[in-house]
Amino acid sequence: MNDMSPSRWDVAEVSPNIGCTIKTDKQTLLSGAKAKEIRALMESRGVIVFPQINLTDDEQIAFTHTLGTFAHEVGESKSGMDSVYPITMDPKVNPNASYLRGAFFWHIDGTMSDMPILGSIMSARSLAKDGGETDFCNTYAAFDALPEDEKAEIEKLKVVHAMWRSQLYHDPEPDYASMKLWQSIGKNTLPLVWKHRTGRKSLVLGATALQVEGMDMFESELLLVRLREWATRPEFSYRHTWSLGDMVVWDNTGTMHRATHYDYNSGRLMHRTKLEGEEAFA
Repeated sequence: MNDMSPSRWDVAEVSPNIGCTIKTDKQTLLSGAKAKEIRALMESRGVIVFPQINLTDDEQIAFTHTLGTFAHEVGESKSGMDSVYPITMDPKVNPNASYLRGAFFWHIDGTMSDMPILGSIMSARSLAKDGGETDFCNTYAAFDALPEDEKAEIEKLKVVHAMWRSQLYHDPEPDYASMKLWQSIGKNTLPLVWKHRTGRKSLVLGATALQVEGMDMFESELLLVRLREWATRPEFSYRHTWSLGDMVVWDNTGTMHRATHYDYNSGRLMHRTKLEGEEAFA
């Protein structure tokens, strides 16, 4: 494409409450010219799909930089080289593959931090023969659609989150050493309803949610399950079926996500980059 060629930029919503696709070209994405619009769409639509854009790793890293501050993985030196993170169940590719099994359940990334990542960018490198879709739900839209009296009842509630709770979803009978390691990460108390600096509000839920503070455990569990069921209803959700070369960007502050089951030996591989958080939960 020469400098005089028009840029392709076709935006289409995939459902009323969540998601859009953008058909464009690499040059447009890498130029940063549409970065402000992409960020606005992240906040308003939650999930953006760039079908078969086929960015290389270096291009994905460069694109991530156009949207905000590149976030390094936990334990990685921020003085090191920027790199993509392999999302796979193959321990030969990712030694922490077993930890990633929590991704099969609804979650928000970063509930163990006061400031979660802003968003994630993920590209499909290899697909499973069956399964391996990614589900998203819009936690802004889910809160907005609640009855007003229920909004008032839950707006002041706080929830204790713990990483070990999410690990029990896929490993319900861990050994003592594993449980001790998980619990060493600690816990974090977050608002059930996140009032963002924009004035909008979203639900903070997911597999790490352990108990509503000050509430009987039975009532707490019922409330958390009911709200999760509400937030993941079809009208607030979008399931992405991957094609090779797809890239998906999502707003981690206003959505939850999960992977659907696939064979751990399938070779499914995604490359992820992330954006540093810009707003604390409370």
